[in-house]
Amino acid sequence: MRKQLFQPLNIVEIDFDFREKSSLQRLRDIRLAAPLASLHLDPYKLSIGMFLAEFLTHATRDEHETDLLYQFVESSILWLDEVEQGFANFHLVFMIRLTRFIGFFPNAEDGEPQAYFDLLNGCFTPSPPPHAHFLMPAEAGKIGLLMRLSYKTMHLCAMSRMERNRCTEVILEFYRLHVPGFPEMKSLEVLRQLFA
Repeated sequence: MRKQLFQPLNIVEIDFDFREKSSLQRLRDIRLAAPLASLHLDPYKLSIGMFLAEFLTHATRDEHETDLLYQFVESSILWLDEVEQGFANFHLVFMIRLTRFIGFFPNAEDGEPQAYFDLLNGCFTPSPPPHAHFLMPAEAGKIGLLMRLSYKTMHLCAMSRMERNRCTEVILEFYRLHVPGFPEMKSLEVLRQLFA
């Protein structure tokens, strides 16, 4: 097996012999299902890809196989591979959108300009909740905006590196509150240095 096939976020097809009594399955063949043109060559995309590969390992660890989840991840990877510019917020939109498929998408309906965001319950509130896991209105507004973005519109949301890093930290905290055992991300430090 060529190790290039196992680069982060590669989309592969695998043929294997399934043996019920064996804990290790034998691969017969592995091939690229959709060759990626730029994801592994562009240093910014590669850094995002490495972060998302680690993120997906932890975020979807206990998820059952679903076609919708797979289709979302695959189409997102292909979109990132094809886009040429304006993808600095990709990982933020991806992480928020993924919550739809794993069951805890935040409720953005009550996102008033002066609302707090309750990370524990995933909703906006007019006053601070009775616990420490919430965002003040200024940060809550940024998260509310991110929830409304798509890949095609995310370039319209201009952010500094510091704002983007803070949004990343908040979204990861949201995951830690909702996914048991979600660890600290090792690839986060590389991502923090991108997109000055």
